[in-house]
Amino acid sequence: MQPSQLDQGLLAPLQIEGHAGGPLSGLDVVVKDVFDIAGTVTGYGNPDWARLHPAASSDAAVVARLREAGARVVGKAKTVEFTYGLEGSNHWYGTPLNPAAADRLPGGSSCGSASAVGAGLAALGLGSDTGGSVRIPASYCGLFGIRPSWGSISLQGGVPYVPSLDTPGWLCRDVGTLRRVGQALLPWGPPVDGPLLLLREAWDNARPEVAAALDATCRQLARAGWTLQEARLAPQGLESLREMFATIHGREAWQSLGPWIEEFAPAMAETTAERFRIASQVGVDAVRSARVARQDFRARMHGLLAAGGVLVFPTSPCVAPLLTADAAELGRVRALTQRVTAIAGLAGLPEISLPLARVDGLPVGLSLVAAGGRDLGLLDLAERLCQALGLPGGG
Repeated sequence: MQPSQLDQGLLAPLQIEGHAGGPLSGLDVVVKDVFDIAGTVTGYGNPDWARLHPAASSDAAVVARLREAGARVVGKAKTVEFTYGLEGSNHWYGTPLNPAAADRLPGGSSCGSASAVGAGLAALGLGSDTGGSVRIPASYCGLFGIRPSWGSISLQGGVPYVPSLDTPGWLCRDVGTLRRVGQALLPWGPPVDGPLLLLREAWDNARPEVAAALDATCRQLARAGWTLQEARLAPQGLESLREMFATIHGREAWQSLGPWIEEFAPAMAETTAERFRIASQVGVDAVRSARVARQDFRARMHGLLAAGGVLVFPTSPCVAPLLTADAAELGRVRALTQRVTAIAGLAGLPEISLPLARVDGLPVGLSLVAAGGRDLGLLDLAERLCQALGLPGGG
C-alpha cells in the first residue's frame, strides 16, 4: 500500500467486484471498518478488537446490497476507535487527511471514508452515523453525506454500538451520486414538497461566521423561488437534546461493549477509555427519563414535518478544528455539535449535509432534515436545491 493511501483513510486496499449490470455498476466504494467484508477482519478501530475476532464469513447486509447493485469494493477505511468520537482521529492507525484542509481534522467517526472519497480513491464512502459520524465529516471535508431514516437500511453484519441511534450512511463528491446510491438502497417514500424551515436555535448555536456564510446561501435559494420560514423546535433549548442524546448513547454503548471491555481489558486511547468510563456510570433512571423525553421529542418533530416541510440548519456549528486543537477546544466543539446532530438522531429522521458554503476557504455544510421515510424525497430535494444554486447535479 502506498503511504498516501494510508494518509487518505484506507487501512487496506481491496478489489471485490460487484454484480455486472446493476444500477451502481462502475462505482467504487470504500467501506468503513465497522462493516463485515467476507474474508477480512472487522477491526472497529482498535487493534485488540481486531486481534480477538476472526475474519468475517460473509458481507454485511449493506455491503452485500451495494455489491448486488454493481458497486466494486476497493478498500477498507479507517474509523475512530470503537466509533466513539466526532473528531476523526485514531490513536492506533493515525488521523486521515482532510482533503479540504490538510491542517484540519477530518471529522468522525467515518473519517477514513470521507478522506478516501475526498481524495478521489472512490466515488462512494460507506460509513455509519450515530451522533453525526457521516454528517460531520461531510461538513468538514466538503462532501455530500446522508444519514438515512433509522431502520431503513439493515445493520446486520455491522459491529454493535448504540442500537436505537445507529444507521449506515454514505458520502460522495456530488449530489447525483448520493441520490443514485439512495435509489439502490432505500425504500420508496412520499415526496418532500413543503417549505424550508430555518431552525432558529441551530443557527444561533453556530459560530457567527458559519451562520453568516450559510445564511447567504439561503438568501440565494429565496431569490431562486424557494419558500423559507423560521421555526423553533426545543422549548427547553438544544442543550436538553444533547443531554438526552448523551444519556441514551452512553447507556447503550456500554451495554453493547462494556461486557467485552471488562472481559478482555483492551488497550484503548485515553480519551476513549474515559468516554467508556463515563458511559458505564449512566443510571437506569436517567435512561428511562431520557427515553420518555425522546418519545415526546419525536412526536413534536412528526407534527412539524409530517406535511412535507424540511428543517434547514448548519450541519456543524464550526469549520473543521485544527489538528493542533487542544482537548478543551475539542470538548467545546463536540458539545456544540451534538446539540444539532442529536436532532435527527433522536428522532430517527433522514438528514443530508450539502457543502454549500465556505468560511475562510474552509467548507461548511447545510443540513436538510425531513420526516421519517421521506429519504428519497429529501435526496430529490437536495439535487434540486443544488441545481437552483448552479451546482452540478449529475453523478
